[in-house]
Amino acid sequence: MKFTAEQIAGILEGEVVGDPNAEVSRLSKIEEGEEGSLTFLANPKYINHIYTTKASITIVNDSFVPESEITTTLIKVEDAYASFSKLLEFYNQVKLNKSGIEPQAFITEGTKYGENLYLGSFSYVGQNVSLGNDVKIYPNSFIGDNVVIGDNVYIFAGAKIYSETIIGNNCTIHSGTIIGADGFGFAPNEDGEYNKVPQIGNVIIEDNVDIGANTTIDRATLGSTIIRKGVKLDNQIQIAHNVEIGKNTVIAAQTGVAGSTKIGENCMIGGQVGIAGHLVIGNNVRVQAQSGIGRNIKDDEVLQGSPTFGYTDFSKSYVHFKNLPKIVAELEELKKQIINPKNGNNG
Repeated sequence: MKFTAEQIAGILEGEVVGDPNAEVSRLSKIEEGEEGSLTFLANPKYINHIYTTKASITIVNDSFVPESEITTTLIKVEDAYASFSKLLEFYNQVKLNKSGIEPQAFITEGTKYGENLYLGSFSYVGQNVSLGNDVKIYPNSFIGDNVVIGDNVYIFAGAKIYSETIIGNNCTIHSGTIIGADGFGFAPNEDGEYNKVPQIGNVIIEDNVDIGANTTIDRATLGSTIIRKGVKLDNQIQIAHNVEIGKNTVIAAQTGVAGSTKIGENCMIGGQVGIAGHLVIGNNVRVQAQSGIGRNIKDDEVLQGSPTFGYTDFSKSYVHFKNLPKIVAELEELKKQIINPKNGNNG
């Protein structure tokens, strides 16, 4: 898909300096720009590249004045970085704006769906499913029975949505994600074997949630596993049964949250964090990467370590930890002087 400088300036409310008919069909870094590509200049460190870039169009701040000849067409805007981000969002919407049910897809008779549905090849939609407007389900996806999906939801290739799951509006679920698989529930019997505890709850995902690739969210044993409004989950995260994550909390990759833990609102949890089960974590909590949480956490705490403790205390302790060999050597020397005072320096 091609766009002219004039069209782009119209989207961004910018001013064209150069050829208004210059066309682009792809995006590039300014230092790697080629003919037919669009780039931007926001960081002054890259200003030299604007004189050598081969990009057909460059978005710049309206304060930019070239000091020598340039060949790229400029689009001047108030904030080049923000405008380029806006353009990326627009481009992504255009690119993903598919519609229609492809011939190899299977949709059960009686499924309800709204306008502009896209259902890719080899996808399956089960019984009594309700799909809102502008739902995009990419190839090889599975939607189980009795699933409810709101408006403007993207489910990318290979995602699996088990039965009874409820997904709100404006959500994005990336490839390989599994929502609603059984929670890890087993009970030992008299023979030392484990009997499976049926997992008959569901998963509820509220509005404006993003879920990264290969993340898994287990259904509840009873009740619901709940991901509240605005939550952002990275790739390869494990959310266990009956977990609840508060609104606008963000969690980085490879974190695991054990069953029945409640995480508050506006928390930031780093990568590879392990959180034990049946805990309550407050609001506005910050957890550094590779930490292990095994206790309840109050609001506004900042934590690091395994097991975690206060971030400031951790930093101070780590300074001493790095100096531990030196400290031990000094203690040994002091011990020698106490035992053999004649070997010491008596002034």
